[in-house]
Amino acid sequence: MLQEQASSKEATKKATKDNPFTTLWNALLARSGTVAYLPIIFVAILMFCGASWQIFWSYTDAARYQCYALVFWLGGSATKLLPSTQCFFLNSSAFTAAPFHTLPLEYPPLTLAIFSLSLLAPIPYYQLLFALWMALTAVLIYWLLLRFGPRGSALAFACYALVGAWATAEGRFDLVPAALTLLCLIAAERKHWTAAYVALVFGVLLKIYPILFLPALFIAEQHDAQAFHIPALTLKKTPIELWRTLREARQWRWKNTLIFLGILVGITGIFALIDFQGAVVSQVTYFAHRPVQIESTGSSLLWIATKFGFPAYVVYTFGSLNVISAWDNAVSLLFEVAFLLGYAYTLWLQWRGKIDLMQSCIALLLVFIAGGKVFSPQYLIWIIPLLAYAGAYNTFWLLVWGVTSLLTTIIYPYLYTRTHNILLVQNVPGFVQIVGIRDGLFVFITLAYLFNWFDVRRRKPLPPELTGKETRPLYATDVRR
Repeated sequence: MLQEQASSKEATKKATKDNPFTTLWNALLARSGTVAYLPIIFVAILMFCGASWQIFWSYTDAARYQCYALVFWLGGSATKLLPSTQCFFLNSSAFTAAPFHTLPLEYPPLTLAIFSLSLLAPIPYYQLLFALWMALTAVLIYWLLLRFGPRGSALAFACYALVGAWATAEGRFDLVPAALTLLCLIAAERKHWTAAYVALVFGVLLKIYPILFLPALFIAEQHDAQAFHIPALTLKKTPIELWRTLREARQWRWKNTLIFLGILVGITGIFALIDFQGAVVSQVTYFAHRPVQIESTGSSLLWIATKFGFPAYVVYTFGSLNVISAWDNAVSLLFEVAFLLGYAYTLWLQWRGKIDLMQSCIALLLVFIAGGKVFSPQYLIWIIPLLAYAGAYNTFWLLVWGVTSLLTTIIYPYLYTRTHNILLVQNVPGFVQIVGIRDGLFVFITLAYLFNWFDVRRRKPLPPELTGKETRPLYATDVRR
């Protein structure tokens, strides 16, 4: 009997070894080797094709980045080097400004470091070089997942990026803060807390959204130091337990938080000396005054309201298409309350030890996007690396997230390019309906993650951390003769 079992195992092992498809699949999922990098190379080329149709346009996001970089370094006269309409969005004072006096309107000032890299190329090829930089950033994320993520996470990232960010990944700079937030979480899970805070603060200095993760990172650090009281409580006892936790504030670890704030205030302060309005005020007011964007979850409610006699109009303001209605303020308030409740609930779960840092950050991003006034297509880039690192590529995620990503790509670029007048995009057949279905699926994913429906928060095991003391095979050349 034992001989039969042994021979059966050998036969299965040999069949697996001889199967070329199994061999290829294992090579793709390997953590090293040329074959393991083929998926991201293939995807990077396809994403370049997805962005190529707009690379030489003067109305793209990357074209705006070029305006910001040139005007900052060379002054307002540099706009004469570009097509006359490319920098139309700048304030009139920017066209006569001296060098080093004009900062981005809607982005933190440190983004100039990213925008300026592509100035190495001749002016007509700025967007081409920018796309190549973003392709390299995608490869970096892929490498991080190969090295530190669960088996298959890098391949999942490549697939999710292709389906959900085909036309946006290499035309926006969102891959950079996404890589920094991933680095933050990788460092935190390996107890490198200072590195985690530094990675997070530079993510915030490039795109404000990673600030959402600061309380979650702080809670995780205190849990690791056993400086936080972890209550086993009900909602009724929450105020008492919260007060008990706050009384222990002197025992908490504050050093890394102070490092975070020091870097944030220091770098922002340097730019504020140049232009306080551009360094501090403009990003806050830009976000606070934005109306409901045409793809946001709230826009679906405004379109439904039109059926009951409340007209809605599309305008181009704040660099995007937005919906103006008599109900837009009420809808904005509703979703702001929903966001705050979801944010508080997520931190409450983490405080109680019900979810870890990674799960908390994914939940916070989902809540922020679902409850925000804006849902731009590139927002999926923020969350894709985190989902891959968490192992979110089982049947539920492949189906529901895959459909959500596909609908996002159908919305942009496909539906947006079906009309010559962008202000009439809502009249394109299927646009409003597909946006509503996509947003509905995203809200469903958010609720499923918050309440762990279908066990969607389950993570796949991470590879063991390398200590540098691992043994390696002994080769003939290693043997001393």
